[in-house]
Amino acid sequence: MTKGERPPSNAFSGVVQGSVVQAGSVGHVTIHQATPRHTVPSQLPAPSPSFTSRDDELAQLRQWLDTEPDGPLLVVVSGAGGVGKTTLALRWLHDARDRFPDGQLYVDLGAFAPTGPVEPEQVLEWFLLALGVPATTMPQGLAQREATYRSLTADRAVAVLLDNAYSAAQVRPLLPATSRSVVAVTSRWRLAGLRLNGARFIELDPMSVDDSMRMLDTIVGAERFTDEPGQAEELARLCGGMPIALSVVGARLSAYPHRSVSRELQSLRGADRLATLTVDESSVAAIFDVSYAELPILEQRTYRICALHPGSVFGLDVAAAAVGDTSDDIEDSLADLVDRNLIKEIADRRFRYHDLLLVHARQQVRGDEREPAVQRMIEWYLNQSVAADLVLRPTRRRVGPRFRARPDAGFTSQADALDWLTSERRNIMLAVQSAHEYGWDELTWEFCEALWGFYLYVRNYDDSLKVHALGIPAAIRCGDANAEAQLRAQLASALTNLRRYDEAIHECHLALRLADELHDEAIKAVVLGELAGAVGGTGDLTGALEHLTEVRQIRLRIGTERAAAQTQRRIGEVLVRLHRYDEAIVALREAADAMASLDRVQRGHALNSLGALYLRLDKLDEAVSPLTEALEIARELGSAHYVAGVEVALGDVAWARGDVAEARSNWSTAMSTYSASGDPKAADVAKRLERKSPPSTSET
Repeated sequence: MTKGERPPSNAFSGVVQGSVVQAGSVGHVTIHQATPRHTVPSQLPAPSPSFTSRDDELAQLRQWLDTEPDGPLLVVVSGAGGVGKTTLALRWLHDARDRFPDGQLYVDLGAFAPTGPVEPEQVLEWFLLALGVPATTMPQGLAQREATYRSLTADRAVAVLLDNAYSAAQVRPLLPATSRSVVAVTSRWRLAGLRLNGARFIELDPMSVDDSMRMLDTIVGAERFTDEPGQAEELARLCGGMPIALSVVGARLSAYPHRSVSRELQSLRGADRLATLTVDESSVAAIFDVSYAELPILEQRTYRICALHPGSVFGLDVAAAAVGDTSDDIEDSLADLVDRNLIKEIADRRFRYHDLLLVHARQQVRGDEREPAVQRMIEWYLNQSVAADLVLRPTRRRVGPRFRARPDAGFTSQADALDWLTSERRNIMLAVQSAHEYGWDELTWEFCEALWGFYLYVRNYDDSLKVHALGIPAAIRCGDANAEAQLRAQLASALTNLRRYDEAIHECHLALRLADELHDEAIKAVVLGELAGAVGGTGDLTGALEHLTEVRQIRLRIGTERAAAQTQRRIGEVLVRLHRYDEAIVALREAADAMASLDRVQRGHALNSLGALYLRLDKLDEAVSPLTEALEIARELGSAHYVAGVEVALGDVAWARGDVAEARSNWSTAMSTYSASGDPKAADVAKRLERKSPPSTSET
């Protein structure tokens, strides 16, 4: 042994795969890298034994698989946490596993892991190991690993499930190279950026009640519900169609076979339904909590505040009002929530929560946020309703303080205002109810006045009665006699149209007493006008004419020209019923001419009445012109009820001319409109439709 030479030793260190060759002296070494072994990974977790339904989604996935696209099939299954994304993907890939003889790869990308999402470089190491690359020759760096992965998958048919993805950037390096492969990605985000990679998308919604019941039957057994029929349906409904919730309930019922379904229902009906939906380590609330915690501050606020909306569907503008931020910022926040599948956009700028997410969002609301946010939403609906009413009936008398401010909601026409009121009808009704429940009396009765014009146009008497039942007591509690008188007159109008004349007359007398106490001629004219309609309905036409004559005199005296012209039309209509036809023609023509420059809609009403009078007088040619113009005006407005009224008259003209098909067509259309709104006029039209053949003279 020469100086400095170390003695031989059999010791070695480090990680060794394969044989160890020991030698005292090696002159030359050539290292050949190991060739990756062709292994067939089988990493997919087992499919859920409780998987049921999702037939449409599975059919779509199978269809895409059969089309054999140019490149690997990439499918993104997105949806809220717990909606069953992974379960669906696993079922599909297991059913198709024979088409992937080179194996299946699986990874949980950890979108919500405490340590953060898994980096693509790390995932590629796992995949390369599974595909046979030795650890000793593992490429270093994302680019090298991605290149090796693509090389190894170029000639293989593999299925890859990328579960719980965080972003499109996380997914792209993990796409195999061959067209024979398929990649399924599940995510709470929609991952729209993967469209650039040719992805197909399925947005998974909660299950229907029927499908939820089938899932419960699969987990628990249908016989469990035999003694308590109907219980499965309510269980399914309370689980909101979320498979995770159904699994929790099913597991609990299975674990406790003697627990009644009714007892389980009772616990779910409690105030904290989400806390109840927990078994072992599975918790619906925990899944939602993770999604909420990941949100930026404004998105968190938007998520919880919008959940206070009184209706199930809400728009962008009311959301901005509720949160107290600009529409642009809230639009971005809502888009983020949609992208994360925490809310769903069901139409342009129209959103809703899934049932259990709505429960969760409301639980996040802070104590000092609830009432102010609800009030902002209710006031937004009230201001919009006021603005719409100002467009619908710009000159009518009003008493509400909000009308003096004349809010502008950007309605460009009466039809535009009517469309908004119609589309938001349910939300407005719920806003009125919320104002009542919070004890905001002034808001409640102001809604009542703001909606009157809308109810006149659409003849929605059911809503009108409900709103007035809340609004009149609210006005009384406010001590506002002017408002009470106005609302009682409005209620009388609805009651008269429902042919409940005695009740209408009673309301008018109460309102007249208030008007006299107030010494207010304007409100007195309004009330007398409604009283005329009610007494006329009882058959007292002379009394009706006297009231209307007094109304017209008051309105001419106080200078309300449009209202006076409207009253002149009503006088003409009463004169028709009194068979004073010549006077009626004069009155109706005067009203129509006056309204030409004052109110196009009211001109349409006068023309409709004039045309009907000519029909009654068998002057069919003279009837057509005013009725045709009236129909044009009604269609411009977009009021189905007004259109129906003119269609009835035109149907009568067609019948008198012997055109049975035209008459029945007009009447049938009007009948559908009246029936849909509960208008008693439907019965009158039904009698017309029962006619067998045209008479020799016109019928009225």
